[in-house]
Amino acid sequence: MRHVAGAAVLAATCLSLAACSEGTSDPQPSPRPALSFGKTADTAGADGKGTAQITPETVVYVDKAGADAPEHGLFAVVTFKAGNRAEESVTTTAVRGGFRWKTLDGKTIKAGNSKGARSVAPVGFNDGGGKPAVRANTYQVNTVAFDITSVEKGGTLVYVDGDGVAFRWKVPSNDSGPTAMALKSALE
Repeated sequence: MRHVAGAAVLAATCLSLAACSEGTSDPQPSPRPALSFGKTADTAGADGKGTAQITPETVVYVDKAGADAPEHGLFAVVTFKAGNRAEESVTTTAVRGGFRWKTLDGKTIKAGNSKGARSVAPVGFNDGGGKPAVRANTYQVNTVAFDITSVEKGGTLVYVDGDGVAFRWKVPSNDSGPTAMALKSALE
């Protein structure tokens, strides 16, 4: 008799533990690790349609762009390559607020966050996210600008794609990339 009661108690305990662990086990996907600046991410196009390859390539920091001065002291201007290997055009989320700058202290700044940042148009470069539609089997290089303080240099560039997935790149805290000198010159 004692053996039967022990088995029943054991079974009841196991059932209640299983029920308890069901409610507490809520696995969350771990955030994607930050990519190295210059690395490509395969991202969903706007509204989840197609795949766009996004590659931030160059960053420069300037205290003036043409006639525009930053409200916060510095413009961080990033060039990025948007590529499409598919047979149909894909639209990026760049002009829909897809790019953000995350500071070292956790503050998030949207691209074009001031009148000056929205006006940044380097000669010879596409500006403001450029053309959001990337034709089939092509790529295009665009720029995006942030109005930041000097202590916010070297943040993290975040791109949120058409599925709402965030891709992150650690941005160098000094001018960097293959077109840094040309971009800086184009911003004068």
